[in-house]
Amino acid sequence: MKKEYKQLAPDYRLLLGPGPVEVSPRVLNAMSKPLYGHLDHKFLDIANETMELLRYAFQTENRMTLPMSGTGSAGMETVMVNLLEPGDSAIVCVSGVFGQRLRDMAGRCGAKVISVEAPWGEIIDPEKVREAFKNNSNIKLVAIVHAETSTGVKQPLEEISRIAKENDALLVVDAVTSLGGTDLKIDEWGIDACYSGTQKALSCPPGLSPVTFGKKAIEALNNRKTKVNSWYLDLSMIQNYWGQERTYHHTAPINMIYGLREALLMVYEEGLEERFKRHQLNSDAFVAGVEAMGLKMVVKNKEHRLPTLNAVSIPEGVEDAAVRKYLLEKYGIEIGGGLGDFKGKAWRVGLMGESSSRNNVILLLGALGDAFMAQGHRADVGAAITAALNVYQKTSR
Repeated sequence: MKKEYKQLAPDYRLLLGPGPVEVSPRVLNAMSKPLYGHLDHKFLDIANETMELLRYAFQTENRMTLPMSGTGSAGMETVMVNLLEPGDSAIVCVSGVFGQRLRDMAGRCGAKVISVEAPWGEIIDPEKVREAFKNNSNIKLVAIVHAETSTGVKQPLEEISRIAKENDALLVVDAVTSLGGTDLKIDEWGIDACYSGTQKALSCPPGLSPVTFGKKAIEALNNRKTKVNSWYLDLSMIQNYWGQERTYHHTAPINMIYGLREALLMVYEEGLEERFKRHQLNSDAFVAGVEAMGLKMVVKNKEHRLPTLNAVSIPEGVEDAAVRKYLLEKYGIEIGGGLGDFKGKAWRVGLMGESSSRNNVILLLGALGDAFMAQGHRADVGAAITAALNVYQKTSR
């Protein structure tokens, strides 16, 4: 008997986790437009505009700024396999899951990896990076996560950039959870190569990874002694498709690029400064609310908290999975659980892109209070909402 399939009809979800997050109807509508061929001159015009808008978001003049076909981890791998060769030495900063992933990828490239570590929930100490240079020679690059999605830490980059430049090393930055949500100045901060993802603060579905390479990184790519250890991610070939030559490499994901262009256009229309203010305001209001409810943030230092990814410590006696299940079943709200060392110890709340709004902050605070009470725990929802509203009122004055 032939199996019957129903027409696809996903249930509603309010995505307030670490990504993907809410996507504007404008972006979804753009993705539904008719296909062009990937070498059609009209599509190539769209590709050019997408690169221009990406430069705006990255705050860079880098010509090699383009969306790689694949999610944020593909961007990470793109940067590492193009810049590292067997026998190279690399300093990799590790203070969470994605720093660990960077370290793993550097090792898979055949590099000698020097780890500089910090406890989860804390930033990397620049002096430890300086010490790693003193104790090791011929370091080709320093790799670090700007926005550690597993911990909610925002890493200051300027001092580490200076240290890398003093030692003639490249600076590679993971900006998967920061691009479009908090300040990221590629040119001003001296970042040589950077990658991100579409499904976080850019508020586009997952599937592309924006990358940007500066002049020094391109020189390193052009001066390789060995072939890039990945055909699909080899920028020495891909740059010919996105550049003037338009040489075929692989079939670009046409409709995903439509969506990314529309999402970037929305970033451009809002303006980076206003967008960063919105993300910071909604994060501040949420943090005030959860702290008024008696909860604590994972990242103790306020200056080092990501506004896009808010990591909340789970109180003793509160069951992690039960709260997340309650939010999903009763409210259709998704938040993330902890990863690695923080599994079962933290919730990861994404307030980024379309999901970063006053409505969502107030709704989530009320829903969290309800979930606590359903487990028999006390939760002063009124105090939480009042605290959040006070943040909004102070800002509007």
